Amino acid sequence: MDKVSIVEGGAYPLGVKNVDTDMIIAAKWLKTISRAGLGKGAFEAMRQDPANVFDDPAHAGSPILIAGDNFGCGSSREHAAWALNDMGVKAVIAPSFSDIFSGNAFKNGILTVVLPQEAIDRLMDVAKTDPIHIDLDAQSVTTPFQDRFSFEIDPFRKTCLMGGLDEIGLTLAEADRIGAYEAKVKADRPWVSAAVA
Repeated sequence: MDKVSIVEGGAYPLGVKNVDTDMIIAAKWLKTISRAGLGKGAFEAMRQDPANVFDDPAHAGSPILIAGDNFGCGSSREHAAWALNDMGVKAVIAPSFSDIFSGNAFKNGILTVVLPQEAIDRLMDVAKTDPIHIDLDAQSVTTPFQDRFSFEIDPFRKTCLMGGLDEIGLTLAEADRIGAYEAKVKADRPWVSAAVA
C-alpha cells in the first residue's frame, strides 16, 4: 500500500447523498478478482448523464472525491474501494461514511475525511475551479482561499496510512519480534516445533 501523507489536486464535486456501493461499482463488475480496470466501471450509471462530473475534463484524474452524507452505504463489496483506487482517488471527503466502506477504503489506502455539511458545501464550490489540499499529519483540509477545516481520524488508521502499512505490512513490520518468539518457542518447547515441522 502506498503511503498517504498529502493528497492535493482537483476534486470531483459529487456531493450526492447515499451513494451506495452499487452506484460506485455495479454488480456486473464483480466477476473479477483483479483490481485493474475497475475504474472504467466506477459510477457507470451516473456516467450515462453527459454532464456528469467524472467525465468532465476539468476534473479528469482528480485524486479527491467530495461526496454527500452516508457515502459507501449498501453492500460490503471491497470492489468499491478498488474502483476508486483504479480511478486515482486517494481521498474521499463527506459528512459521513458507511462503516464497512470506510474500513475497506482504509485497508486499500484511501483516506476518508469526515467534515460537516457546511465545509462540504464550501469545498464543492472550490472544487469547481481550484485544487484542494489534504494534510493527514496536520489533519486539515485547506484551499487556496485560506479555508481550513480540521478533521479527526483514528490514530491507528493515521499511523497505517502514513506508513503505507496494510495488514501484511503490519505483520512484516513485526518480523524481528515474530522471529524471536518462534526461536524462543523452539528452544523452550522443542516438542511443539517438532510437531509443526
